[in-house]
Parts: sequence; structure tokens; C-alpha cells
Amino acid sequence: MSSLYIVIPAYNESANIERTIDQWYPVVERHNDEGKSRLVIINDGSKDHTYQLLQKCAASRPLLIPLDKPNGGHGPTVLYGYRYAIQNHADYIFQTDSDGQTNPDEFEPFWNQRGRYDAVIGTRSVRGDGKSRKFVENVVCFLLRMIFGVKVSDANAPYRLMKTDLVAKYIGKLPEDFNIPNIMFTTYFVHYKEKVKFIDITFKPRQGGTNSINVKKIVKIGWKAVKDFYKLKKEL
Repeated sequence: MSSLYIVIPAYNESANIERTIDQWYPVVERHNDEGKSRLVIINDGSKDHTYQLLQKCAASRPLLIPLDKPNGGHGPTVLYGYRYAIQNHADYIFQTDSDGQTNPDEFEPFWNQRGRYDAVIGTRSVRGDGKSRKFVENVVCFLLRMIFGVKVSDANAPYRLMKTDLVAKYIGKLPEDFNIPNIMFTTYFVHYKEKVKFIDITFKPRQGGTNSINVKKIVKIGWKAVKDFYKLKKEL
């Protein structure tokens, strides 16, 4: 028996959040044999009614844990959720996003591989969020290969099942406010030859609301990422 913490960051997702809970809560219920699994959704300082909706849904869903924090961005919010899972002694962490782009029906093949691998990570071979996002991912993977010698086709997919002990092993290597932690977790896992498997997933267009990341922000994050990559490379 293994406890599962599904970690989902949320920012201004009032258009999506109830649907997200309806989709992922049954997954936690299904894998709650010891009564210790949780759906952890972290409100990242939303300016809409995301957190109020989370609280409303939690009133009738005991496995739903709504957390609230000041706005810090997607990456720091993911790390916040990972630390919460570590502190609460989860056996496994699964991370996805709150915008409805991922499919909970594809979770079971990931869960079924947990005995063979320490991390099972999604690969978005076809992306519903546009060619520009695919281009950015291709650039990221090129940089990872050039800087770290790590070859992956998708480093940042928000669909990943990881042993909590594995996350705890590497989380201390990253700054608390690191913007792109999943990219570095993927990099560490492959570089240090952890037991990791990649599985194709579907990736739909955003199901509602507005994406808070625009081209200007992507360029800014990307430029900082290059500097961070070289800094982290020295610490390998």
C-alpha cells in the first residue's frame, strides 16, 4: 500500500478549478487504501475566486487539501507542494496542472510502473497548446543536452509520478523560488541515472481561463534559465 499526494498549482483558475477537482479527486480516492492519500491544490495568490472555490469543494471532499500562499509563480508553487508532500510523509508525488490540459484517465499506466521505476514522466509528443510552446520545449531540451549532456524529448511535462524520497533527494539543490523545477528534476534524474521512464501523454488546449504566461514572460524566464543552468551545472 502506498500513499499518493497529487500536487496541483493554481493561479486565477476559477474557470477550471471545480472541473479539475472533479477529474482528479476520484484518482486520489481510488488510491487511498491507507487513508493517507491527498489531492493538494495550492492557490498561488489568485486575484479571482480560485481559493474560495477550493474551500467550498473541500467542505464535501475530505481528501482535498486547499493551500494558500502569496503569488510566486508556477515553479515556486510546485516546490511548495512538493515540500508539503515530503513533510507529510507521502510515499508518491504526482504533479499536474489545473488548466485541464492533462487527462486523468492516463494516470493508471503511470501508477502501475511505480514498482519498476522511481519516476515516471509524461512526454507531450503532440501538444494542443500551440507550436510556439513546442518550440520553447525543443529549445529547452537542446540546452539541456548542450549544458548537462542530458538527452530528453520533453523535460517539463506537468504529468509526473515520483517517489517522494527521490524528490527529497534533489529538492535541496534548487533555490526555493526556482522558476522551472520540473526541468531540473528531469535533468537530475537522467544525469544521475535514476530509474526513470517516459510515457507518451495527450496534452489538450487550455480548457478555460487565460494563460498567465505570455511570450514576453517566456523570454524573460528563458534568459534567466540559461544562467541558472550554467550555475547548477557547476554544482553537479
